[in-house]
Amino acid sequence: MLSAEYKRVLILGGTGEAAELGAKVASITGIEAIASLAGRTREPSVPSGNVRIGGFGGVEGLVEYLRQMKIDLLIDATHPFANQISFNAAAAANEVDIPRLMLIRPAWEKVTGDRWIEVESNSAAAEVLKNQAKRVFLTVGRQELGTFAHLQDIWFLMRMIDPPGQDALVPPGMILCDRGPFVLGNEKKILIQYNIDTIVSKNSGGDATYAKILAARELGVQVVIVKRPKVPAGEQVADVDSAVAWLLNKLHC
Repeated sequence: MLSAEYKRVLILGGTGEAAELGAKVASITGIEAIASLAGRTREPSVPSGNVRIGGFGGVEGLVEYLRQMKIDLLIDATHPFANQISFNAAAAANEVDIPRLMLIRPAWEKVTGDRWIEVESNSAAAEVLKNQAKRVFLTVGRQELGTFAHLQDIWFLMRMIDPPGQDALVPPGMILCDRGPFVLGNEKKILIQYNIDTIVSKNSGGDATYAKILAARELGVQVVIVKRPKVPAGEQVADVDSAVAWLLNKLHC
């Protein structure tokens, strides 16, 4: 381990919050940060400082990495739907007995004017679409396209950061590659231009992709919202400044 005055923290990320946290931690004397990205997108949000890209190989691989790199603290700032790595991180941190924090952006909340149908999974979302949608704005990511591929009577506008692989199962429609943050005016234009009657979205939370929810509210478009999966027990904060405060507290423990 590092000296009592110096801590090494592993930040599991790929989110905007993780990049922001990495930038703030880089200016803190006494903390060395290593950021880990899953490598699922071609041009991820890369934080400041040391960066590693790729998976760990499950709990055992992460335990080995934590020991090899002499990690003192672990912050899980992954996407709210990347719950497998969150459970792996919880198990690994427990195994090596180091403090762990989850930085989880708040989920979106339904407000007056929203026409939401909340479901537990992408499969459930596909079932909802069967009998009540004709033109769908699908924004659940390229890895989930196959779940909707059997819906041949529906036209999909599929937005994602990177295009799907050549052999990927893709529903009928059009692919739009783009990265947030998105703005309300453009989101409304998309819904109107493509005559969208339903949006499918994960409840990712945050501001970067919330404009489509606002646009749907203003235009009266139905939104099928996939609820967040469960996360492991443990300390949680909802914003970067709170994560920095947690780190500073641990630095002086």
